[in-house]
Amino acid sequence: MMGKRVTSLDVARAAGVSQSAVSRVFSKGSSVSAGMEARVRAAAETLGYRPNVLARSLITGRSRIIGLVVAYLDNAFFADAVEKLSHALQARGYHLLIFTVGNSGAELDRVVGELMDYQVDGLIAASVNLSGELVRRCAAAGLPVVLFNRGVAGSGLSAVTSANRAGGGKVARFLMAGGHRRIAHVSGWQGSSTGRDRLEGFRDALAGEGRALHALADGLYRRDAAAEAARAMMARSDPPDAIFVGNDHMALAVMDLLRHDLGLSVPEDVSVVGYDDSAPAGWAAYDLTTVRQPVRRLVEAAVAEILALIETPQRQPQRIEIEGPLVLRGSARIPEGWTE
Repeated sequence: MMGKRVTSLDVARAAGVSQSAVSRVFSKGSSVSAGMEARVRAAAETLGYRPNVLARSLITGRSRIIGLVVAYLDNAFFADAVEKLSHALQARGYHLLIFTVGNSGAELDRVVGELMDYQVDGLIAASVNLSGELVRRCAAAGLPVVLFNRGVAGSGLSAVTSANRAGGGKVARFLMAGGHRRIAHVSGWQGSSTGRDRLEGFRDALAGEGRALHALADGLYRRDAAAEAARAMMARSDPPDAIFVGNDHMALAVMDLLRHDLGLSVPEDVSVVGYDDSAPAGWAAYDLTTVRQPVRRLVEAAVAEILALIETPQRQPQRIEIEGPLVLRGSARIPEGWTE
């Protein structure tokens, strides 16, 4: 039979202090003397006491939990981002409650409803599209929302992304400088701002030099769809000699198809460039040239923004874009003397 739960009053009696003193010891940022803290923590350790965070949240009105909705974690970029988000929030006394969800409206609606039931203090939505109705529900509930690696035009929500148009433009200029004539793009999902913005920056930079895309397909941010799109491009009578792929997750699948299914050499037959600079991009098996998304800076900006919105609900939404470099490796022809 389980014993009676140890309470803060039990700890206070054992330590010879008031119950409010015990509460201050276990509240981040509260001022207590070193001696008092030592006595309280020693008594808590002896009794096996742990503060009831949920009960405290009822008193303070803060759960110190941030909800995170993410579309998928098989992409190494998001696995890294989630880990860094968790660490950054823990350092500030917050914790993540993570839900994975597709982009279907009904599933997303259900998950956001559950997050509200958990009384989270804020919501970070990573690469999911919030509908206007969901945005209105969050606003009505007073729930601060920050979009991560995705923007929703006209939503009135804060968003933190890489400088996607600038990144797409860098890739176009790099491939043109390398002498490529038939430049194709397997884009990210065109229902997303990131997919559209990278395509727009890429296409505009080509047009600035009087060039047009040789071939275009939506890879949907899926490895299978990206590989099939590249297969169709390479089956043409005039196949591309360079392919910019909308993220590394898809680019690795395209490289596998080119080398192992079609028996082509990368970059001798086809140059391939990705976007993210996820960990596998640097593996010797791929050595992928790619645009780096500076994950740590993106995470710090997202955490700072969600906490600012929690503290100041009237704060105006921010649109934060962080530029990253083109990382040169061996999957694409490097122009002689190249500098961006």
